Amino acid sequence: MQTLTVALENRSYPIHIGPGLIARGELVAARLPQPRAVLVSNTTVAPLYAERLTHALRAQGVAVLAVTVPDGEAHKDWRTLNAILDALLENRSERGTALIALGGGVVGDLTGFAAAVYQRGVPFIQVPTTLLAQVDSAVGGKTAINHPLGKNMVGAFYQPLAVVSDTDTLATLPPRELAAGLAEVIKYGAIHDPAFFDWLEANVARLVAREAEALTWAIERSCAIKAGIVAGDERETGERALLNYGHTFGHAIETATGYGQWLHGEAVAAGMVLAARLSVRMGLLAASEASRIESLLARAGLPVTAPALGVERYLELMGHDKKVRGGRIRFILLRRLGEALPTAEVPPDTLAAVLREDTAPGAVPARPSVHA
Repeated sequence: MQTLTVALENRSYPIHIGPGLIARGELVAARLPQPRAVLVSNTTVAPLYAERLTHALRAQGVAVLAVTVPDGEAHKDWRTLNAILDALLENRSERGTALIALGGGVVGDLTGFAAAVYQRGVPFIQVPTTLLAQVDSAVGGKTAINHPLGKNMVGAFYQPLAVVSDTDTLATLPPRELAAGLAEVIKYGAIHDPAFFDWLEANVARLVAREAEALTWAIERSCAIKAGIVAGDERETGERALLNYGHTFGHAIETATGYGQWLHGEAVAAGMVLAARLSVRMGLLAASEASRIESLLARAGLPVTAPALGVERYLELMGHDKKVRGGRIRFILLRRLGEALPTAEVPPDTLAAVLREDTAPGAVPARPSVHA
């Protein structure tokens, strides 16, 4: 097991990474303010891991109530959030009762948001079971639900007490979900760490093949990058915005196509390609480096062509993005691999050209052939 720390003074917390951690109930129990917890999972993950975690917690003297929600991005909404809150109220959960999120990003976001608003805030712990959640959504305290007009538009910053990432859970992850997580891993190299990007190019076949050593290192490095950024900018007023590379376009794709048709990581991958091409058109990024990003994403099994929604539709949806300031859409672009910048200074004609010429009618997130 490797342990990193998200350094937020008196709210600092550990990220534990390694195999077999779901069976180590002490990692969770040690962070609980009282021996009571509500375990939130979904209909896919609960049959695989909920009993194992519940048994491990009960062995530590923790009373556990299980709540199971529907699986999928389409259920990251008010109805599912209310179902969690209903269970907490019906079982008279107190302020010291912790919520434990067992699942991917949807479960983590829903559970974290429920923890943030129930009785004005109760403890919660992340036990992520997807690669995307282990490297990104479980770390940093962003919680939210979706709105028909925009992705993650209703939520709160609310940090967990711990993140326990059991790498064994990746063995049961469908290939498409694994690839979606690799999109966020590749993002870290593209915006922050060119040496890590080089390593990913050399080792992407090992990651796709789920070699434990390679996956563990990719998770550790991704979490270390994110933990450092979050520690310096918890509320996304500065550097943390760079983590949204590809997301302005990606969230528009998810919203337009109906939540769940494109997985989050798939939409972000296509969005990263658009952002890279926009960077090239603006004279910021070398075309060869944009090609490296696109090639690596494709080799990871990700879609690299965004759907042609139409310029006006893209602009409408991106206008609802959380990064809009003063009515202007802010983009995360690249100067070079490893160096990103936020900017609203994007020529409208250049943006329109990207949205017209670098998208394709009928583009879908079907996995391309994966090759080394």
